[in-house]
Amino acid sequence: MNNDDRILDGSKYAAEIREEVAAEVAVLASRGIVPRLDAVLVGEDPASQVYVASKARTLAALGMISETHRFPATTTQSELEGLIDDLNRDPDVDGILVQLPLPRDVETAAILRRLDPAKDVDGFHPENVGLLQQGRPSLRPCTPAGIMEMLRRAGIAIEGRRAVVVGRSDIVGKPMAMMLLHANATVTVCHSRTRDLAAVTREAELLIAAAGVRSLIGPDHVTEGAAVVDVGMHRVTDRETVERLYPDSPKKLAAFDKRGAVLAGDVDFTAVAPKAGRITPVPGGVGPLTIAMLMANTVEAAKARRGL
Repeated sequence: MNNDDRILDGSKYAAEIREEVAAEVAVLASRGIVPRLDAVLVGEDPASQVYVASKARTLAALGMISETHRFPATTTQSELEGLIDDLNRDPDVDGILVQLPLPRDVETAAILRRLDPAKDVDGFHPENVGLLQQGRPSLRPCTPAGIMEMLRRAGIAIEGRRAVVVGRSDIVGKPMAMMLLHANATVTVCHSRTRDLAAVTREAELLIAAAGVRSLIGPDHVTEGAAVVDVGMHRVTDRETVERLYPDSPKKLAAFDKRGAVLAGDVDFTAVAPKAGRITPVPGGVGPLTIAMLMANTVEAAKARRGL
């Protein structure tokens, strides 16, 4: 296997998922059904603005309907709850996405609990979390669901393998561990209080890095031949760090000189890639899969609400 074959191209697998979603949308359209996703965006966070716009473009490209409800950062809890109630009742809305993070004055957990679980395309409602834990059909969080799809499509075995998840967030770490467990992996979850992290991660045949710490995972954390999935996404804004992280990559340096920043992950890609059997890049790894699975969840929600 050459170096290119070892790279897990998330963009390729995301394109496959989008094609399958488009085919399902076409079938639904022939029956007079057009799935619709409404996004709730509060505040002016630039990353959230870009992310929501990207989702809207993808929905439109696949033949679905999207609407974005934009609110200032001063929006109150009750105003947001009122909107959620309206969307829950609206028979034309199949999916609701609340873009996180919300402003500090808003109780995020209360907003997520208020969602109709059948329209919760992010899979964050407690009911969907519980169904996932029980291994029952539900709308699943998009990032870990996308990773599972990538592993399946790449032919990476899960059953019986030792998997280590670094990170215990409700969005990625916990649901990722649960999905791997349901796929019959032996799963260990690491976090900020884990002693001798490298000793634990070296036991992994499948390593998922989702701690939110740039370059946390180095070569000492990885056993030879392991599959390494990097969920991290960090903007690097100083040239010295780019040169250190990517010493033999003129392409990365050129990108930095053009844009003033490049993206890096939780894995030190340059140092870890020679040891890994398969590895995701940043960008172009997990990110595209997250949006693709959001599209898939929207279609699943539209079908389930109509008993299809």
